Amino acid sequence: MRLQIKGRNVEVGDSLRRHAEEKLGRLERQLADPVQVELELSLEHNPSISANHIAEATIWTKGPTLRAQERSTAFESSIDQVVDKLERQVKRYREKRSARGSARRANGHAHAPVEPEFSAEQIERMVVKSKQFELRPMSAEEATLQLELVGHDFFVFENESSGATNIVYRRRDGGYGHIEPQAAERPS
Repeated sequence: MRLQIKGRNVEVGDSLRRHAEEKLGRLERQLADPVQVELELSLEHNPSISANHIAEATIWTKGPTLRAQERSTAFESSIDQVVDKLERQVKRYREKRSARGSARRANGHAHAPVEPEFSAEQIERMVVKSKQFELRPMSAEEATLQLELVGHDFFVFENESSGATNIVYRRRDGGYGHIEPQAAERPS
């Protein structure tokens, strides 16, 4: 496991580094093959916020990408809380993966494509942050599981059967949607 500990606006000392390595080492035993772990510690410089020590961890594995962020009054406490949260995510991932695997074998799966429409002008006004990430080939079920683990409203992935870029998203009714693009017919 490659562990990278970074400090944003804060110096990461040896004792804090040892504490983080010890706590994150617990996760290595629970995950099948953690590839890279990144822990970023930062300090909020706002006197009205008492929980100003922030720990944000990301774990990239061959399966899911796990993310968690916690705040407290001390970095050690924030690290402990982030590791606890990641352990719950690992447990939930294992449970859902085994349940989905047996359900998929029994029933198969089907998803209805849903395509939202936005004008280019609306999108331009809404974009406030850009992000790049690696697209990994996976099924829609695996992508839905990833969506739950990272705690976002949508997840972009490469469909392992078609090779196309797909999106799964959380619906307001608690279900999930799957967007699978199709080439449009061009008028002659």
